[in-house]
Amino acid sequence: MPDKDASTPRVFLIRHGETEWSMSGQYTGKTDIPLTAHGEEQVASTAKFMYGSGRLIDPAKVAKVFVSPRKRAVRTYELLSGSKGGFETTESLAEWDYGQYEGMKTKAIRELRKSHGLDQDREWDIWRDGCEDGETAAQVTSRIDALIAQIKQVQAPHMTDSEPKDIILVAHGHLTRAFAKRWLGYELSFPLSLMMEPGGVGVLSYQHHNVEEPALSLGIGFPVGS
Repeated sequence: MPDKDASTPRVFLIRHGETEWSMSGQYTGKTDIPLTAHGEEQVASTAKFMYGSGRLIDPAKVAKVFVSPRKRAVRTYELLSGSKGGFETTESLAEWDYGQYEGMKTKAIRELRKSHGLDQDREWDIWRDGCEDGETAAQVTSRIDALIAQIKQVQAPHMTDSEPKDIILVAHGHLTRAFAKRWLGYELSFPLSLMMEPGGVGVLSYQHHNVEEPALSLGIGFPVGS
C-alpha cells in the first residue's frame, strides 16, 4: 500500500500574501496591516493554479477552513476561494506575539536583548528564547497543539473514505513553520529549517492512512484532468 494516495486527508497550510512589513523583514504579530497590491497578486496566482474543482485544493473535498483573525490572513482566504464566508477564525493561527519586538528586525532585536543583559553567550533564537513581553515557544506550542487535536478529530474517521475531509489553514510566516514542526512532533527549538513564501502552500498529511502517523508531503502529485 502506498504511504499516501488521494483518499488520505490533507492539511493545506497557507501563508498570507506579502505585506509592507513582510517585504521589509519587520516582525509582524498583532499589528493588523493589509496585503500589498503585489501580495494580492501572489494569492490570486496561487488560486489560479491550485484552488478549484479538480485542482490540488478542491473545495468539494474540504471539510473545514481555519483562518487567523488578522485581516491579511482573512483577505488571503477571500482571494484564494473567491468567497467572504465559509471559514472559522481562530487565535490558534495568529502570528507569534512578538511583544517588545513588534515591528523590529532580527539584528535590532538581538541588540535590544543584549542591552537587557540577555544572550551574552549566544545569539537570540525565537524558537528557543521566545519574545520579551510576548509569547514563549511553550505558549505557541500549546495553542497549535490544541488545533492539531481538533483537526485530527475531524479527519480520523475518514482515513480511507471519500467524504470531504481536507482542512485549509491560513496563517503567517513563523506560525506556519511552527505548525509544521508540531504536526511532525518536533519541539519548536528542533533545528528543522523550513521556508514558507508569502502566498505559498504547504501540504501536511498522514502515512499509511494512520492518524497517528502525521507526515509532511515532501513532493506533490497534481490531479490528472478535472
